[in-house]
Amino acid sequence: MKNEGEIMHKKSVLVGLLLALFVVVLAGCGQTATNKGSNKLQVVTTFYPIYEFTKAVAGSDADVTMLMPAGTEPHDYEPSAKDIGKISQANVFIYSSNNMETWVGSLKSSIDEGQTKILNASHSIKMIDENDELKSEEAELADKEETTSFESTDNYDPHIWLDPENAKEMVTNISKELIQQDPKHKQDYVKRTNAYLKKLTTLNTEYETTLKNAKNKTFVTQHAAFAYLAKQYGLTQVAIAGISSDGEPSPNRLAELQTYIKKYHVDTIFTEANDSSKIANMLARETNIKVKGLNPIEGLSKAQIEGGETYLSVMQDNLKSLKTVVK
Repeated sequence: MKNEGEIMHKKSVLVGLLLALFVVVLAGCGQTATNKGSNKLQVVTTFYPIYEFTKAVAGSDADVTMLMPAGTEPHDYEPSAKDIGKISQANVFIYSSNNMETWVGSLKSSIDEGQTKILNASHSIKMIDENDELKSEEAELADKEETTSFESTDNYDPHIWLDPENAKEMVTNISKELIQQDPKHKQDYVKRTNAYLKKLTTLNTEYETTLKNAKNKTFVTQHAAFAYLAKQYGLTQVAIAGISSDGEPSPNRLAELQTYIKKYHVDTIFTEANDSSKIANMLARETNIKVKGLNPIEGLSKAQIEGGETYLSVMQDNLKSLKTVVK
């Protein structure tokens, strides 16, 4: 796996070069990336959960767009010059966290915050250190007399939105920002915010009711994306790979998982729709268990969006999948 510091440095250099290019192009042609025919607040969001949360608050009072195309893998995304142009011409730019959109740090120094307010939607949320999660997982397996080694990382898990309580806080932060930037629509923003928060509260209650009496609290996943959800509901995820969906487990790790699956009669590995799942499928074949979907909602496909799927509906589908294992 590539060194994360090296990857972030390369992304920073690339974003800086793209910013310089955009400034030259903009000065030469005098064009903007905003909706010229609209007097509404112009809001650019990064990827699907942030887009849905913002749309739920904004309604028709602001123009909300999503930077990453449907189905894009956010971990691998790097903004183009055109994308940077869209951000520069927006009134508000909203992203999930510095640990998900790692390129935003390079962008901030070159954006005029008098023109574009930049909001980290999770700024008030304490992030989970992957080291702590690995220690918890190690302790869980140790309780079952399983000896397992884990590589240490300094990464924070960026999948904050998979805990409905965190989603509520992100929606509240987004609402406060839209109200600050567009106070004349405060009453409507507040009304829509409260309506969506009520839906998230209902979702949280469904998870609590379904999972609270489960005897088996452990589930196996391809991608370590569910730490916040697991922590909220007292579960433990055992992940094949790390927090990035393209992580490759070591041969030792695969051998340990095979032993664990066979010894404790695990019957399902969860994988995600946007992932090729080669490792999970191989492990499932070798241990004769099932593969099911568990969606981290990093990005819905165009077909899913057009079919009416949402953060709320996918989270409900995830709960249906989880309760077949956590029971």
